[in-house]
Amino acid sequence: MNGMNDLQSVPDNPLLTDWTGAFGLPPLPAIKPDHFSPAFDRALAAHRAELDAISANPEPPSFDNTVVALEMSGRDLEHVANVFFVLAGADTGDAIEAVERDISPLLARHSNAFYLDRALYARIADLYARRDSLGLNAEQARVLDRYHTRFVRAGGALDKPAQDRLAAINERMASLGTQFGQNVLADEKSYALVLEEGDLAGLPDFARDAARAAAEERGHAGKYAITLARSSCESFLQFSSRRDLREKIFQAWIKRGENGGSTDNRALIAEMVTLRAERANRLGFATYADYRLDDQMAKTPQAARNLLDEVWGRARAKAVAEREALQTVITEEGGNFALAPHDWRYYTEKLRKAKFDLDEAEIKPYFQLDKMIDAAFETAHRLFGLSFTPVSVPLYHPDARAFEVTDAQGRHVGLFIGDYFARGSKHSGAWMTSLRDQEKLSGDVRPVILNVCNFSKPAAGEKALLSFDDARTLFHEFGHALHGLLSNVTYPLLAGTSVPSDFVELPSQLYEHWLEVPEILQKYARHAHTGEPMPKALLDRLLATRTFNQGFATVEYTACALVDLDIHALPDAAKLDVSQFEKDDLDRIHMPAEIVMRHRLPHFQHLFSGGGYAAGYYSYMWSEVLDADAFEAFVETGNAFDPETAKRLRDFIYSAGNLRDPAEAYKAFRGRLPAVDALLKKRGLADAVPA
Repeated sequence: MNGMNDLQSVPDNPLLTDWTGAFGLPPLPAIKPDHFSPAFDRALAAHRAELDAISANPEPPSFDNTVVALEMSGRDLEHVANVFFVLAGADTGDAIEAVERDISPLLARHSNAFYLDRALYARIADLYARRDSLGLNAEQARVLDRYHTRFVRAGGALDKPAQDRLAAINERMASLGTQFGQNVLADEKSYALVLEEGDLAGLPDFARDAARAAAEERGHAGKYAITLARSSCESFLQFSSRRDLREKIFQAWIKRGENGGSTDNRALIAEMVTLRAERANRLGFATYADYRLDDQMAKTPQAARNLLDEVWGRARAKAVAEREALQTVITEEGGNFALAPHDWRYYTEKLRKAKFDLDEAEIKPYFQLDKMIDAAFETAHRLFGLSFTPVSVPLYHPDARAFEVTDAQGRHVGLFIGDYFARGSKHSGAWMTSLRDQEKLSGDVRPVILNVCNFSKPAAGEKALLSFDDARTLFHEFGHALHGLLSNVTYPLLAGTSVPSDFVELPSQLYEHWLEVPEILQKYARHAHTGEPMPKALLDRLLATRTFNQGFATVEYTACALVDLDIHALPDAAKLDVSQFEKDDLDRIHMPAEIVMRHRLPHFQHLFSGGGYAAGYYSYMWSEVLDADAFEAFVETGNAFDPETAKRLRDFIYSAGNLRDPAEAYKAFRGRLPAVDALLKKRGLADAVPA
């Protein structure tokens, strides 16, 4: 469906006209911030009218007049919201942020009116009670089950006073989440470490080029700038021999959202945690963590903790050994200081070079952004028969690029949009999102999927280079994109990535494995200046570092997951000192002082900017148990692209959306559920003695 459904076309508002562009895209360059408020007003009113008609239907509830009607409703609102939130994340500004602050509570209010509509819930509950006699197929039964679960978890079965309180909580949470994300972005936009030529000691050419480009973008021609984008910051921490400057950028990086003043997020966190706890209590759960995991693959916080605890002791022991090795490097160089967090990446790079005759400056020229995009595309072609053809279509920013996706028979699959470079108008991090999701209920609706990243933009005329970790991020997000592109379901509620958060990371994390398949690297890891492939000796040394520094990487992640569960186990956080809580919780688990959480609470957007991973950050580790075991299915065949295994992967994971329970989906692919062993082997922790 392209453009307006029940709304009357409004010619001077491109959001309220039929979208007749290629691939059904909205006229993105013509959309201005002041178009959104009237478009939201009309789309919200139209959806409310549709819902009222369903709940007031005098006919007895049927699957068609209730569930199908709900699935067909709200299309115009979905179109407007999808465009808005793409821009709010990837190309925002003061005007968009103002709209976001206004619209977030309105959308929460609308969602409340939907899921707390007692008449709607009564129709769903009636159908659910009669589900075995309705003659539903498996997908229809799954849709009904998911609607019933959503209504119950939203409070549809509660009395009116309790529903009113939940509605107020949801509206307030929407405003707080929006403000949290905007505060982090404000801290990131307002900071740049502007340097002179003499401040660049140790930086390789690619890092200097990126810093020069960042300075020019910020109006500092002839100078260099290190920003708080992860690619910029981590590169500086890895190479700069100026310890004083490393400390300065590191402190700015970890203090986002914790600088006092109007962008400080700590009070917002305390309020959000308190409101989440109250919401869980009113829905019959002891804590928010219990509420959140009840509808996840893990089912209980204890199950998630069991996995994290299994990994934590081993990872900490390995990190302590890594710390001692780095301290030895410092001592051997004549340093008389103790390793600090802002030193870790710098001395790790030195140790890697000494141990493996390998350094990032030698590797990075072989990881051109365009070549890594091609590598991701070829992997998808060899696994799933997909082809990607560049197309020229109007997009929202010149950096974004589009590709038509076709299958092995040349049939249109969807549109993929990649937006790869960091800029001041873009939130930090990397993510997959969509302008349109796949479904077949209203015709053969094909998806429009986006990957948004924050890689350092090169200077004019230079090629964009990635670190190996950046390349892994690209493959990770493209795995999410494939989950959306390959979706093959009828009902929108089940499409693509609409699965539990501790299962949604399986397709993305699994896809990372193919970056390290030698034949992919041999073909696409080519030097930016000479075009020569990476020498086999260098490739072998690179792959030999798979488990190098994995103690550090596992500790900085797992600490985040544990603190997340702990803060969402609090019964009340109204008087919570967020910084002190974080410190005390890290002390409790004996966090090495030389390592900082990958995302400290004041800028932990996974948890507090929308809250999609609140009490769920463990999901990455949970999914990694699955992905490590899943790739072993290919290893066992001796072919990383084994056709039969790839077909099962596509049928039961990438194209299946939420057609079945995640455990059943995994067993349909693998024949069994996984154990933690493959994960421990992958991270080099199998032989580590828990500390």
